[in-house]
Amino acid sequence: MDGTVLVADDDRTIRTVLTQALTRAGCKVHATSSLTTLMRWVEEGRGDLVITDVMMPDGNGIEMIPKISQERPDLPVIVISAQNTIMTAIQANEVEAHDYLPKPFDLPDLLKRAGAAMKNRRRVASTEVPTRPSPAPRGDMLSMDSMPLVGRTPVMQELYRLIARVINSAMPVLILGESGTGKSLIARTLHDLSDRRNQPFVAATGEDLNTFDGAQVLLSRVRGGTLLFDEILSYDTDAQLRAARLLDALPEDGPRVMATAQGNLTRALAEGALREDLYYRLGGVVLNVPTLRERIDDLEPLSRHFLSQAADEGATLRTLSPEAMEVVRLYSWPGNVRQLQNTLRRLGLTSADPIIARTEIEGALHSQPSAVSVGERFTDETLSESVARHLRRYFDLHGQDLPPPGLYGRILREMETPLIELALDATGGNQARCADLLGINRNTLRKKITELDIPVSRRRKLT
Repeated sequence: MDGTVLVADDDRTIRTVLTQALTRAGCKVHATSSLTTLMRWVEEGRGDLVITDVMMPDGNGIEMIPKISQERPDLPVIVISAQNTIMTAIQANEVEAHDYLPKPFDLPDLLKRAGAAMKNRRRVASTEVPTRPSPAPRGDMLSMDSMPLVGRTPVMQELYRLIARVINSAMPVLILGESGTGKSLIARTLHDLSDRRNQPFVAATGEDLNTFDGAQVLLSRVRGGTLLFDEILSYDTDAQLRAARLLDALPEDGPRVMATAQGNLTRALAEGALREDLYYRLGGVVLNVPTLRERIDDLEPLSRHFLSQAADEGATLRTLSPEAMEVVRLYSWPGNVRQLQNTLRRLGLTSADPIIARTEIEGALHSQPSAVSVGERFTDETLSESVARHLRRYFDLHGQDLPPPGLYGRILREMETPLIELALDATGGNQARCADLLGINRNTLRKKITELDIPVSRRRKLT
């Protein structure tokens, strides 16, 4: 790899790492912590590639890209950002950044993308008329106003990071989540931000496959775009068989495949409701979409977003009173984001009063499914699946790095503590009964209580 790379990042460590890695790869590197300096280099004609952070002391790296494009239309820009939100990825796409990587990034992957960007620049420069990749039509892009992927809770940040990592992967993606969480929207997001965005996006149902030539019709429609099998558990046996055969016959230049599902896939496999061969063909990358009950702190920004959306459509701009917001937080939202959106958009139309009172939101929710305590799950997820889900998130949070050593002991300790505490509660603090319930001897229980520092007292039995 040869060429000159302009690096802009206010983190000295990242500048050093990128400079050393790119230099070893055969590049010349100019690194700066200033967007002003970066733009001066661009205007002077330096560089074959720009790698820039988003939040810089003197500006926003993404906002600089249109200026870079105007000055040097053939100069590719790779955006790297610690603000790992889907918003950042969308913004980078809209200004035609060559690529987007979230921090922490995989260094070999970044070097590979940098090499591809400079190779593509030389190829474009050798043509008679330099052109940039065509942007997706605005009608095909996700609207910032209608997109419910709003949130800054850790579970949503984790989802953003995973989405960003697999945007341009060719691997199949299986998107799991309850109804109303936005699974199909995430599939569309992945397509619209990918290098397939100018190709068709086709969502297929079981009925689409239950015809003689259904599979061929789908392939002719989707070409090299994205094929989504929507709610795969709703497909009957014949449709699942045809889907599996379709996947087996895909050419190398065929479409990217995604699927959405809600429900217990382990149980569906055990009961024969989901074909194993289809499941393993679809489960290359698994994205778990959190429920609203798992992201309580996102309710306020989501509520503001949907009320503002209603105002844009002609309704009165309204806000929730603190008391009304408390009702929103305590409600279980079994219909998730879709239910919240519909409820608040209706409230935007039903009154001209700028404040939504507690009684009004209670009235709007009165005819809807009853609220339950926060944390109660509308799921038949097994304990093993729940543990696997949390462990998967734990590993994902470490990115390309491994967790600290001693993981086995830490995980067992975290599981033992609530188990013993709940068993003590259930037996009213009677250690003999608790040991019998757990199936361990009393001395072992006492040892565990001491090791885990569990308070011992007479307890109220769980009801």
